[in-house]
Amino acid sequence: MSSAPGSNPRDGDFELITLRNGARAVRHLGHGEVMHPSVGPWQEALRLYVEQARLADRLRQPGPPLVIHDVGLGAATNAVAALTCARSLGSEQRRGLEVVSFEVDLAPLRLALADADGFPFLQPFRDAAETLMRDGVWEAEGIRWRLLLGDAVPYLDGALPVADLVYFDPFSPASNPDMWTEAVLARVRRHCREDGEGTLLLTYSAATPTRVTLLLAGFYVGAGVSTGTKGETTVGATRRESLEAPLGERWLERWKRSSSRAPHGGQLTPEVESRVLAHPQWR
Repeated sequence: MSSAPGSNPRDGDFELITLRNGARAVRHLGHGEVMHPSVGPWQEALRLYVEQARLADRLRQPGPPLVIHDVGLGAATNAVAALTCARSLGSEQRRGLEVVSFEVDLAPLRLALADADGFPFLQPFRDAAETLMRDGVWEAEGIRWRLLLGDAVPYLDGALPVADLVYFDPFSPASNPDMWTEAVLARVRRHCREDGEGTLLLTYSAATPTRVTLLLAGFYVGAGVSTGTKGETTVGATRRESLEAPLGERWLERWKRSSSRAPHGGQLTPEVESRVLAHPQWR
């Protein structure tokens, strides 16, 4: 089933739109923000969340199942990009994969699944996504996909499998400010791996307040790959050596002169400033 060309089907607070490059995407009717704007959802998911994380290489390493915390399921593009990568390797050639997706509203996924021509990359996992929405979990071929539906904070306060990767992809700080605070990101950090390679957190935002908030939440922070019109994205890590382009003195000097030095949802107090300056990132 697909929507008619040029139509904008709606579900609750969301609608489908066509980007300038012809890709289909989901837009929030309230604040107007588009999921994966510019290059389209699939290309951004592959570049930012699969290739940058070297997911295939990680899955080829022996060990227990690799765990991804997918914060902001949306239309499931990032999750399905990870599942597609795992399936392409074959279950004999890789370790297991567990994706834990957090989401408050399944309308974007319903819309995307109803537009097979606009979201063809979802179709191999259509049954998986429908099972996920119905049962809260889908399993096959050494892959487990779980859905935690509702406010993420109670789940982050509870027991979760330790994350090897975090796909941090809620709506922007302007549209969804509650998800970008130090309090939430510190909770995310609590479920990250300290041993081995540690954990990488990948996000599209390169804003100074985003990077400050990640530092305050206990991450080391670096520049991430470009995507679409964004020259940089951001990578957080539990181990500084895991970052390919860690922020350094140059960024710190720019931050000292910046007009947006405060973390998301907070003020730049002397205590906050001293915590940023004392972060082991700069040693």
